[in-house]
Amino acid sequence: MKSLLSMGIMAYNILIFALVSFSCAPFLALAQPFKAVNLGNWLVTEGWMKPSLYDGIPNNDLLDGTQVQFLSTKLQKYLSSENGGGTVLVANRPSASGWETFRLWRFNETHFNLRVFNKQFVGLEDQGNKVTAVSDTVGNSQTFQIIRNNDDRNLVRLQASNGQFIQASSETVVTADYVGSGWNDSDPSVFKMTIVSSLQGEYQLTNGYGPDRAPQVLQDHWNSYITEEDFRFMSENSLNAVRIPVGWWIASDPTPPKPFVGGSLKALDNAFTWAQKYGMKVIVDLHGVQGSQNGNDHSGTRDGYQEWGESNIQETVAVIDFLAERYADKPGLAAIELMNEPMAPGVNLDTLKKYYQAGYDAVRKHSENAYVILSNRLGPADSKELLSFASGLKRVVIDVHYYNLFSDSFNNMNPQQNIEYIYNQRDSALAAVTTTNGPLSFVGEWTGEWAVQGASMQDYQNFAKAQLDVYGRATFGWAYWAYQCAANHWSLKWMIENNYIKL
Repeated sequence: MKSLLSMGIMAYNILIFALVSFSCAPFLALAQPFKAVNLGNWLVTEGWMKPSLYDGIPNNDLLDGTQVQFLSTKLQKYLSSENGGGTVLVANRPSASGWETFRLWRFNETHFNLRVFNKQFVGLEDQGNKVTAVSDTVGNSQTFQIIRNNDDRNLVRLQASNGQFIQASSETVVTADYVGSGWNDSDPSVFKMTIVSSLQGEYQLTNGYGPDRAPQVLQDHWNSYITEEDFRFMSENSLNAVRIPVGWWIASDPTPPKPFVGGSLKALDNAFTWAQKYGMKVIVDLHGVQGSQNGNDHSGTRDGYQEWGESNIQETVAVIDFLAERYADKPGLAAIELMNEPMAPGVNLDTLKKYYQAGYDAVRKHSENAYVILSNRLGPADSKELLSFASGLKRVVIDVHYYNLFSDSFNNMNPQQNIEYIYNQRDSALAAVTTTNGPLSFVGEWTGEWAVQGASMQDYQNFAKAQLDVYGRATFGWAYWAYQCAANHWSLKWMIENNYIKL
């Protein structure tokens, strides 16, 4: 009887231990944290990673979101949207800044809308010839043809919808009523155009090629950029997962809103098939959301304005719901990342938490096992700001991105200083978001490139090793950016093949 009682107590204790272990499982490190790689520039294109993809676009230096300034050759003053918008255009600024900068919306290869600082559009007032920036929408009156000089493509004339050209007849009078055709510096309709910055993302690619060419260009890209052979290569080189950036438009495949084109969903399906074949896992990363969470070209933005907010939560959750429902039963699904790199302060923390809760619930509706990844905010934000929130959720991961780039503080560092930075500052930063009883930690992006000029192969090897040493302590693992890239040290495939890194 005593023996039976002891056995009963032991069985009870085992049961309690199992239940406690299961309930705490979300906060335990993976038995084998992921060694992953980002399949960047595959289903969300980025021009810098494969510049040739954009080569066939006519006028490809004037894509959506290109920021331009116009200097009157006659007055030697810049066109300006007075007060940043909401009133007339003038030509009285000796130097250019925000009010003198216009963001292009591309209608076709020669016709554009011009968006000003306050997000209004340049147009003709009441179908007349007075040029203002008061409209919140675009139409015929807000569309201009940019005519470039054959000998100097930076010299332009702007033809309005009335068939006449914008002219700066004086510093305070800008009208669309010039009918001449000359290119003399004294011509009030001639401007020197300066391209300040440009975007090369999915929107720019598809709208640049247009509906007739974009589908085939992207289909060829999807079929060749990442193939089954790449999954074999990854699995044979110690990688056990891929992080795949996708855009919000994938949920509307095969007929997404224009200018996006269908087909990326089939490519993502293929990735799951190949991952299962080679024993790998898939992290689906919602890289681009409607409205743009950071203004970067890889967010799917048209013009670089960051406009995602509370009004976008419902439609963004719908994308997560679509992805979770489609892939919940796939054995290769490791996690769904609810958003990539929201930027502070544009993305409010309370709004982000509200979205993360709704996105988490959408995943849990379809899967209890898939991890849900929450990306930390970039910019002026506390790296620990999500820990308390995430600790109340199960199987949740905090994603941080570490680059020894994109900050002036790295510009003058030598190789050894960069390596010491990894072992000290990066190690401390990662430790701060790696807790015993909280969410798992994930270095979702890092790379072998840095700001050092003329570094040796040994320097690169040491830098990569330092990052592997430190980021290997992340309880969910890490993901290198990216698998392949035109810039060699950003390409993990190139780094492996050329012995710059050993995983």
